[in-house]
Amino acid sequence: MESEEEINAKILKVTMVIQENYPELSKYLNEMPITIPADSRPEVNLQNLQKYYDSLVTLFRNYVAEHQLNYINQRTGTGHL
Repeated sequence: MESEEEINAKILKVTMVIQENYPELSKYLNEMPITIPADSRPEVNLQNLQKYYDSLVTLFRNYVAEHQLNYINQRTGTGHL
């Protein structure tokens, strides 16, 4: 299992890639459900950090895939592959 430092480093790396390459996506980072805890004093642990990292990667991959698909559709003019 990865350490807290390793997961935090991965979170930082994905966040920086988003901010540098897809700044329009940055506004959604604060709105992610995982960042809004239900507890008044949420616990930061490996499991929660991993969930947050996984949700960041999912958001990023989905956005990039949609972005690429839209680009392809614009170039081909078909609206589908």
